[in-house]
Amino acid sequence: MKENKYDDPVFFAKYARMDRSRFGLKAAGEWRTLEPMLPDFTGRDVLDLGCGYGWHCAYAAEHGARSVFGLDLSEKMLAVAQKEHAAPPIEYCRMAMEDADFADGSFDVALSSLAFHYVADFGALVRKTAHWLRPGGDFVFSCEHPVFTAEGSQDWYRDENGKILHFPVDNYYMEGERQAVFLGERVTKYHRTLTGYVGALLSNGFMLTGLAEPQPPQEMIDAIPGMADELRRPMMLILAAKKQ
Repeated sequence: MKENKYDDPVFFAKYARMDRSRFGLKAAGEWRTLEPMLPDFTGRDVLDLGCGYGWHCAYAAEHGARSVFGLDLSEKMLAVAQKEHAAPPIEYCRMAMEDADFADGSFDVALSSLAFHYVADFGALVRKTAHWLRPGGDFVFSCEHPVFTAEGSQDWYRDENGKILHFPVDNYYMEGERQAVFLGERVTKYHRTLTGYVGALLSNGFMLTGLAEPQPPQEMIDAIPGMADELRRPMMLILAAKKQ
């Protein structure tokens, strides 16, 4: 069984209190960048890898998807998805994305939101996704930015008064496991370089169609204390690709 931090009661309770958990896509700082990078869902079969609460599954269904298959390892996350984001074209399944096995050409679109930094072997998952997608299929995902994952701790360096000095970037080219702190809890994540992400796509028959480093929208910067500091370093990366 892969690490399943989201079923830890303490961690999940903290995650459930986040704005993006309570208010959905519009409360996610990256959403305004991600939404226009999404493909047309009309009449298409969609796979959501690490679907969490099912926000993106619901979005695909609302925008005309023929079928949506959301998989996630967390029983607690899927319980919320089933309760709050159930719809006729959506099917949810509890499964580690690394263990998924679908027939070749099962889907037209593969999505993933902030899940791939929990995957140890990203290249293997991209190879499988390439097989699952039909020719011309779209693959769009967000993940934590390599600058954000490189050093591991994912916290600012501060002076003796708690003022932010800078964000640490170290061991950038040393891909692999990192012990991070997220919501005050220790979580295992995996760092890879930008070359690692893009190279895995290109070497598995994908053509890169989009790349973005999303910034929080101005209204979040104005309304949320400390949000302006998110402009000091990239936290997320979004990539869009098409199977050739």
